[in-house]
Amino acid sequence: HAPGPARRLATAQATTALADRGVRSSVVRLAPTVYGDGDQGFLATLVAIARERGVSGYIGDGAQRWPAVHRADAAHLFHLALENAPAGSTLHAVADEGVPIKAVAEVIGRHLGLPIVSVPPDEAAGHFSWMAPFLGLDTPTSAAHTRDRLNWHPTHPGLLEDLDEGHYFTPATT
Repeated sequence: HAPGPARRLATAQATTALADRGVRSSVVRLAPTVYGDGDQGFLATLVAIARERGVSGYIGDGAQRWPAVHRADAAHLFHLALENAPAGSTLHAVADEGVPIKAVAEVIGRHLGLPIVSVPPDEAAGHFSWMAPFLGLDTPTSAAHTRDRLNWHPTHPGLLEDLDEGHYFTPATT
């Protein structure tokens, strides 16, 4: 089996190729950050790192952007895809096209009462561990085609608004 991204690409190609055999198949690509109450992914990990390090950090100038989607909006898109997506289509579950990492660090720092600091790129791996390569990427992504094709309109709070609600800062989620 192919590792990581190669496996995902092979799976997506096989799924969309089923359309040539009369199968109404589609691929939904989730944003790297799927968030919501109870999330144990990237955001919860960033909160844990901030607590451990005593600062809420971002790499360099913090302008790197992450696409994101609330889990309920992603679920709604899967529903729409099952019912209405054209065979062989590829859809993007992205509500926030690019949230600056610095803005995420600012919300975390404010909630935890920690300083917000820039971490030099050459020190990022030591500070963020396995997350450093992800935090260093600028990956804005558009879902305009998906919205137009399926009339999908995310309605849940954006990433920063959801993070600001505070549920990431309770002991049960970190």
